[in-house]
Amino acid sequence: MLHANKGAEAPLDGQGLRIGIVQARFNADITDALAAACLAELEAMGVANTDIDHVRVPGALEVPVALQALAERGGYDALVALGCIIRGETYHFELVANESGASVSRIALDHQLPIANAILTTENLEQAVARQTDKGRDAARVAVEMARLMATLS
Repeated sequence: MLHANKGAEAPLDGQGLRIGIVQARFNADITDALAAACLAELEAMGVANTDIDHVRVPGALEVPVALQALAERGGYDALVALGCIIRGETYHFELVANESGASVSRIALDHQLPIANAILTTENLEQAVARQTDKGRDAARVAVEMARLMATLS
């Protein structure tokens, strides 16, 4: 019988997991903070630095291309998408937010590989700054939790 995961009852254990991170460079101050928080949390959960591949791409629309390449390469227990899209005065925000989000989800489903999506979509810079650390940490925790869950489901 399969039992539901009860959440944060036990500390997450990242030892032995292989994690790939794809970080957009656009809005670099925010994405660098997301990455720093994510990497620190992965380390705190026991993921070895040598088991983390961290690649950078120009922007949020390029994140899924690199995620796809990592997923096809194989050997990862989970991936992490990091980016920041801040609303501007044109429809470009909606296009980038919708397309990057849909693509990340499609890759996760196509490859049955957890992808923690921490591509921030905010109205302004202040909202992005307010979320950068917590969302980076959250992405690391989601990646480890989902990697462990997927191992029990396979």
